[in-house]
Amino acid sequence: MPRDKVILAYSGGLDTSVMVPWLGEKYNLDVVAFTVDLGQGEDIEKIRQKALKTGAVDAVAIDARNLFVDLFVWPALMAGAMYEGKYPLATALGRPLIAKLMVDTAKEHNATAVAHGCTGKGNDQVRFDVTFQTLAAHLKIIAPVREWKMTRDEEIRFAQKHGIQVEATQESPYSVDLNIFGRSCEAGVLEDPWDEPPEEAYAWTTDPCKAPNEPAYVEIEFEQGRPVALNGQRMDGVPLIERLNDIGGKHGVGRIDHVENRLVGIKSREVYEAPAAMILHEAHRELEFLCLSKQAQRFKTLVSQEYADIIYNGLWFNPFHQDLFQFVLSNQRYVTGFVRVKLFKGKATVVGRKSEFSLYSKKLATYETGDQFDHESAVGFIKLHGLGQQTQAKQQLLKHGGFELPGLLRHEDKK
Repeated sequence: MPRDKVILAYSGGLDTSVMVPWLGEKYNLDVVAFTVDLGQGEDIEKIRQKALKTGAVDAVAIDARNLFVDLFVWPALMAGAMYEGKYPLATALGRPLIAKLMVDTAKEHNATAVAHGCTGKGNDQVRFDVTFQTLAAHLKIIAPVREWKMTRDEEIRFAQKHGIQVEATQESPYSVDLNIFGRSCEAGVLEDPWDEPPEEAYAWTTDPCKAPNEPAYVEIEFEQGRPVALNGQRMDGVPLIERLNDIGGKHGVGRIDHVENRLVGIKSREVYEAPAAMILHEAHRELEFLCLSKQAQRFKTLVSQEYADIIYNGLWFNPFHQDLFQFVLSNQRYVTGFVRVKLFKGKATVVGRKSEFSLYSKKLATYETGDQFDHESAVGFIKLHGLGQQTQAKQQLLKHGGFELPGLLRHEDKK
């Protein structure tokens, strides 16, 4: 009698390789391994073949880099989504896409379950499970690492027993995840937030102290909030990000050391590398200062925070996200132009910006010849601007006790 199928998020590492026979033994399921390329730099066909050798009845490998950038990374960039102002959400953006593609694969294979390798402590379990429950509530969700009690040594012995090739028996001191938009590193010595991250924790970026002594300049063109060209060359999102990762990494740009608030209620010390993400966010934000009104730009900061929380908390497929993105689309319709960024010793600094939709007027801003600002109108403006404060002071404060500086004792109270 044929067995039901489970779609397993498969990376080819020790945990997911062991899961293939484990799911068969414990749940009596045939495993269809699922691997997706989000720009992590791995040979997904090689991983697919390993899954088949490990015992999977089928293995699916999908190159989803363009989907990831166009439908997940660019919307987050347009929204200015940076979790707690520091993390550009690389891993968090990838999980809903992987889960969605797994649901599609489950339908194609008539699978009854999906499985992933997340622990019970991390954020990713929430991102996967909530997406599965939203898009395909009938699928059983299996998270072997949350269930089994195997140590790494026991996993290795289990793998050897089932003829699974174990490429390394030495456990890395770090837990690493990466895709084209960023790399995360945690655990090991990084668990003490007082300790400076050792250089070995980084893989994408040069130590800023050892970066070139001459700066590099990049020019990024945006159309309605989306990057479309680099240094005068129009290109798709994937090669644009790859090029910025390379240039920025060589100059030490993109290192992030963050004690963040996880969704599950604990604080976690994370080290990220995201050269392209940090450059693009900085450039995009500065173009917004040029093209958005004061009110629109300041309200956008509230939207950015909410948008980042939605992504981080695994709620990508929430209808509220769709509503919020409609605001972002409207907000970004004039965020078109060019930004020049200087990369030097770990910093990305915007040194130039221009746009046909710029709200900056040199004729109004200049103090030199050609100034068209009406200086005489300032007198009346100031009088009206301060009228409310002046009236309250006259009717209340000056009549009844005078002024106090917030948080400070009055002079006579200090005696």
